[in-house]
Formats: sequence, structure tokens, C-alpha cells
Amino acid sequence: SPQLLYKHLKAGRIRRVRRGIYRLVHFPMSDEDPLVVCWLWAEQIGVFSHETALFYHDLSDILPKHVYLTLPEAWRGRRLRVPEGLVLRYSHVPDAERTWLGPVPITKPARAIRDVIDTQLSPEHIEGAIGDARHRGLISRDEADQLEARLRESQRT
Repeated sequence: SPQLLYKHLKAGRIRRVRRGIYRLVHFPMSDEDPLVVCWLWAEQIGVFSHETALFYHDLSDILPKHVYLTLPEAWRGRRLRVPEGLVLRYSHVPDAERTWLGPVPITKPARAIRDVIDTQLSPEHIEGAIGDARHRGLISRDEADQLEARLRESQRT
């Protein structure tokens, strides 16, 4: 109830993170907490992607300026007040291209690399991500070849 929520807020047991999202004060924060807040804002529908996924898969040493969340195409028409620092993308991400980072979904490495190729991140950065993912066994040789071909094609256009 709103009254009980107010009581816990006043007592300092919880704190308001954003509208409708509260956090228990006595539990330690995790590295994924900012992602959890964004995911809850999106009604647990989206999947973290693009540069955010590359960073959390440890395939990028560049801290992304924004958090990238991919939502289903059906969400494109919604008028949303997007939290500051969150960038929305719209696409279908099949279950086969998702994995979990603690409590939140994130695109698998091959999908994350494909997404940043399509958004034209620097080719050197992408080549490094492909090489690291291949070396660490996160993507297969065939996937690496396909991603490299996609990167070459994107550079021609």
C-alpha cells in the first residue's frame, strides 16, 4: 500500500530509485544495479545490447557513454520518458541470442558484435571484439568469419 511504502521510506529502510522503483537500503549494491533499474523501467521486456553488451562481456575496454536496451518493435510507437543515459533500440532478439548477466538479460557476444557493426562503431574496436571473442571461445570460427564479412560489407557502404 502507499501508506506502508511511505512508512518504510521515512524509516530509511528503502529508497526511491525512480518512479515505481525502490531499493532496500541494507542490501549491498551490485555492478548490475543501474541495469536492473533500466530493465525494471522497461517492464522487464528488453535486453541489454550493443556497446553495453560488449562491455559486460569484457569485449571492450571503452566504458559506454550510454546504456543500450533493445526493446521489441511493438514498443516503437510508445511515448516514453526514457531515463537519462538510456538509449533504446527496437528489434526482435530471439531467446537463442540472449543470455543472463546476473539478474538482467544481455545479448550474446555474436549478437552484440553484429549490433555494433550495424550502428557503425569504429572498425578497429569491432575487429578487436571479434578477435577477443574468438580467442576466448565466445564465438565460433564460422561466426567470426560471418562477422568479419559483415564488417567489411558495412565499410563499403
